[in-house]
Amino acid sequence: MTGWRDVKSTEEEMADTNLSIQLTEKSRAVDRVLRDLLVARQIYSELNEALRYTLEAPGKRIRSALVLWCCELVGGRTSYDAEIAAAAVEMVHTYSLVHDDLPAMDNDDLRRGLPTCHKAFDEATAILAGDALLTLAFEVLAEEIAEPARAVTLIRHLAEAAGPSGMIAGQMADLRAENGQGNRELLEYIHTNKTAKMFRCAAAMGAICGGADESQLKSLEEYGLRIGLGFQIADDILDVSATSERLGKTAGKDAKAAKCTYPGVVGMEESIRLSKKLADEAIAVLAPFGRKADTLRELAVVLLERTR
Repeated sequence: MTGWRDVKSTEEEMADTNLSIQLTEKSRAVDRVLRDLLVARQIYSELNEALRYTLEAPGKRIRSALVLWCCELVGGRTSYDAEIAAAAVEMVHTYSLVHDDLPAMDNDDLRRGLPTCHKAFDEATAILAGDALLTLAFEVLAEEIAEPARAVTLIRHLAEAAGPSGMIAGQMADLRAENGQGNRELLEYIHTNKTAKMFRCAAAMGAICGGADESQLKSLEEYGLRIGLGFQIADDILDVSATSERLGKTAGKDAKAAKCTYPGVVGMEESIRLSKKLADEAIAVLAPFGRKADTLRELAVVLLERTR
């Protein structure tokens, strides 16, 4: 099993910019919270090993970092509540990857540069590890967030984004669209639900932890939704243009599975145009925050230009 991951190695495509330094710091903070949360619980040894394996893999931590950045933007600092919320978001995101990679779903052997959970362990362990991460996310929100009303609000946001009107709906539609004649409306539905709503949720949870007012919360939700959709379009583009080694997952699998993707439906040129348009829109909704939102503006551009 790997040791706790080296965050810096996941950002090789970035120079030592302010954003990459901040992302490294945020990633390490989330790693620390995840580690502490697992240590504090009595988890069956083999299951605990699988959970650590999946959480320690060198992911980008964009969603969990977004929680922390949005909290800082409206509250002036990162709070303990935001750290817990970020860990919960990372647990749900990681669970979704473990289950997506299963033979019954995308049937992939590589994730974050390592063998997928069901390859490193076995299929049953991977299913249970995913189940454990999903339920643990809500457990830690309920236990660690001191203010009951805030805990309930955070749980509701995460459940809506990850559940049957969010990520699960998008994944189901994605599976059913394989080998079919996709169209732009269906494509946007899949990607909005499968990916963008979790970005919106991350931004909202951070804003809530920072004490955002209604206007601030709405702006950051809009920002999260747009960068989330742009992120998924960029992912579709990279599946066509990048190597498996660079991606840390199997390249070309979308085309092989005849999935409904932006390059496949609207073409590469239009996909690139749409991703830039979404980044521009995301930046525009941050106007009320002034220069304090420069990190989030830079994030929108980096996600557009990423190479992995």
